[in-house]
Amino acid sequence: MTAPPPALPAKLHPLVRTFLDSPDAVAQALSRFGAPAHLVFPQVYAENLGTFRAVLDRHLSSYRICYAHKANQSRAFVRTAEHAGIAIDVASPQELACAIGAGFGPTRIEVTGPKGEVFLRELIDCGVTINVDNLWELHRIAELAGDDAGVPVLLRISGFDAGQVSRFGLPLNHIRRAFDVLSAHRGRITFLGFAFHLDSGDTAERIRAVDACLALVEQAYGHGLTPTVLNIGGGFRQVFTADADRFDAYVHALRESLLGRGESMSWGSNTFGYHVADGAVHGIPVFHKYANTIPATTMLDDVLTAPLERHGGRTVAEVASDNLLDFWLEPGKGLVDHAGVTVAKVEFVKEIADGTVLVNLDLSRDSVTPADQEVMVDPLVLPGTAHRPAPDAGAVAARAESAPVGVYFAGRLCLERDLITNHKVWLAHGPSPGDLVVFPNTGAYHMDLSAATASMRPPPIKLAVTHRAGSFQVCRDGDYEPSGPAAIPPQRHSAPRQPVPHRTAEAP
Repeated sequence: MTAPPPALPAKLHPLVRTFLDSPDAVAQALSRFGAPAHLVFPQVYAENLGTFRAVLDRHLSSYRICYAHKANQSRAFVRTAEHAGIAIDVASPQELACAIGAGFGPTRIEVTGPKGEVFLRELIDCGVTINVDNLWELHRIAELAGDDAGVPVLLRISGFDAGQVSRFGLPLNHIRRAFDVLSAHRGRITFLGFAFHLDSGDTAERIRAVDACLALVEQAYGHGLTPTVLNIGGGFRQVFTADADRFDAYVHALRESLLGRGESMSWGSNTFGYHVADGAVHGIPVFHKYANTIPATTMLDDVLTAPLERHGGRTVAEVASDNLLDFWLEPGKGLVDHAGVTVAKVEFVKEIADGTVLVNLDLSRDSVTPADQEVMVDPLVLPGTAHRPAPDAGAVAARAESAPVGVYFAGRLCLERDLITNHKVWLAHGPSPGDLVVFPNTGAYHMDLSAATASMRPPPIKLAVTHRAGSFQVCRDGDYEPSGPAAIPPQRHSAPRQPVPHRTAEAP
């Protein structure tokens, strides 16, 4: 028996899978609204939110979920978040306007990231919570705010590990200067607490950051300040692969091919971040996130239940609750995981000089992946009929029995670098013009982060897909509205409390 070719099967949410399997559902949506298209599934988003809430409810009495809007520009996701009663994290004037337009009031909006003078003035006028990135921001807030403005702020902290430098946040060695500003401007600034965001999914690193922020809570009390919020940011990973063993086998074959063993599996000289030296492949590939098999909510549970040595072995959740701290987090990827796919059409198929097969799509690479990454799950090919004569039974049988073909998916830009897949993808049979190609799980950053309008081409249209009354409904993303009462009760978080003596260091 011939061994199957290397494959990267994608994990698909059952609702998405059912829609893709529904006869002509995708083709009809594209015929109505145009192609290519990003499809978002607000009900999957709501389900993800429910799993986050279930974990938080098990461990905490007071918390806040802030959807990180930058993960996707979809208004449908923002409306789903607002309808569910959570908060939102925005990082630009445009995201702020989108949040306000979707119904978020100032008490449910947090603003992160670097902020210039004009944006700061707008934020102070709006009365939203400002997650302060640096001392300049903090000084300007104090100077711009009125005497009794009480602008709510968090201090974003960085520098927990001297070996990992970040361009964001206040270094730990700047914290006393920040305390001085906060103490001197109590009427103008309402200090809520501490925040951090790590560009890492490492749980141990996050726990160290939590412990450091708890120590800052103690120091703040020594300056007469009364922080009540601990914000652990986002960075909760996604699960892309449906088969970890096959993913590992594909990566092994790819590494072997880089050494000249077996069939070539990479376009040109692409090494995906690896480097080859002394007869071996070294380094971490740009697609390492696709190897993750730990769900976002498991990561969150691991953080909440982690024991803290400095606090007598009590867990993160126990220490936060004992000290009446509101526990905030900013999931983006975790909330949109499996809630979006991207669909394109096959324009033509060509064979180039060395025999490589290219499948050209009406889509560019920047529409499905950030520029420095690689899509390491197999796209799905849905046979189309618009440009193909009806085959006879013999042709159908021949196509079904044909050997798998290895291809590269190419984009529509006249640039050599516009390869949607720089790794070889094996298909059950060769695609034809008019077939639809679905790229799974593109909802988090893939759709928007690197999207460009080169050659004056507009970005793919964004459509919202829901299942209601026994059938699927598709509308433009901007037209989507949640139906009926909120599907999930509003999150629990406490009303403002009077400061209490800190207890972060007491034994169990």
